[in-house]
Amino acid sequence: MDVVSDAISAVRLGQPSSNRIRVSGAWCVRLDPYAGAGFLVVMRGGCWLLPDGGAPVSLAVGDAVLLPHGTGHVIADSPVDAEAVRNAVPFARWPGGNGERARPDRGGTEILCGKYRLDCSRLHPLMAELPEVVHLPSRIGSRVELRAAIDLLAGELDERRPGACTALLSLLDLLLVYMIRSWMSEATSGVWPGVLGDPVTSAALRALHSDPAAPWTNDRLAAEAGVSRPTLARRFATLVGRPPMAYLTWWRMVLAATLLRDTPDTLAAIADRVGYGSPYALSHAFEREFGTTPGRYRAKVADRAPSAG
Repeated sequence: MDVVSDAISAVRLGQPSSNRIRVSGAWCVRLDPYAGAGFLVVMRGGCWLLPDGGAPVSLAVGDAVLLPHGTGHVIADSPVDAEAVRNAVPFARWPGGNGERARPDRGGTEILCGKYRLDCSRLHPLMAELPEVVHLPSRIGSRVELRAAIDLLAGELDERRPGACTALLSLLDLLLVYMIRSWMSEATSGVWPGVLGDPVTSAALRALHSDPAAPWTNDRLAAEAGVSRPTLARRFATLVGRPPMAYLTWWRMVLAATLLRDTPDTLAAIADRVGYGSPYALSHAFEREFGTTPGRYRAKVADRAPSAG
C-alpha cells in the first residue's frame, strides 16, 4: 500500500453515493454540511459554487470540485446574493435533483455530484490538510487521468450497460484518488505534498505502509530509505512532524481501529496484523492513543453504524 491509498482506506465508510442533476433556468440549491467528503463535476453548461464561509467559485464544463471536509455549500445558476443563499432550496426538496433532462432550447446545466462517507475522527494528516474546497478547472492537456475518469463516468451514466452499477462505484472511488492526486501535484502550500515529494521520507513511509507489522527499527528503516539513521531521523521529523517510530505507532493504532470497526477479527488476530505480540500490548497502546479500550471502541462504532437500508 502507499500513503494516499492508506489515508483514504482508513477513513472511508461504505460506498459513495451520486446524483445526476439536469436543470435549466434560474435555480439555487443548498447542500448542508456532511460527515464526509462531497464532490461535483460539471458535465454540461456551468454554475456557481458558494461554500459556507468561502469565496464564490465559477464552474465550467469539465471542472471538478472536491469538498474533502463536507463543507456546506450552495450551487446556483449565477453568483447569487446573500438573501438568495439564505433562501436556497434544500437539495432533498429540489425538483432539479431528480435527474430529469433540462430543456435543450434553454441551454441548461448538467452536474454529477455526490458524497463519500468518511470516519473523520482519525483523519490521516494528508487528508486533514486538504483545503475546504479543491477546485480543479478543466484545461486542455492537463490532468489527463482525471479527465479520463470523468469521461468514463459520463459514459457509464449515459449508457447504463451491463455491470454499470459496479463500474460506477469503482469510477467514483477512482475519481476521489485522482482529485487528491491532482491537488498534491499542484499544491503551492501544505506539508504532505512536500513529504511525499522527498525521496528519503517517501521511501520510509512507503516501507512502513507496505508492512506495518514488520519489526521496524530506525536502523532498518534508514537502510530501506538508503540513508544514515541521523539523516532519516532529521528529515522525517522535520517534514512529517514526528519521529519515524512515533509515526509507525500512530499508524498501527489507526489500522487497529479500522480493523475493529470493519472486521469481526479477534483482538489477538488484530494485534498480529499490526505488529503487536499480544492483545495486552495492543490494548495498552490503543488506550494510550485513543483514550479507550479496543473493546469499548468496537462497541461504540457498532452503535454508531447505520442500520441496513
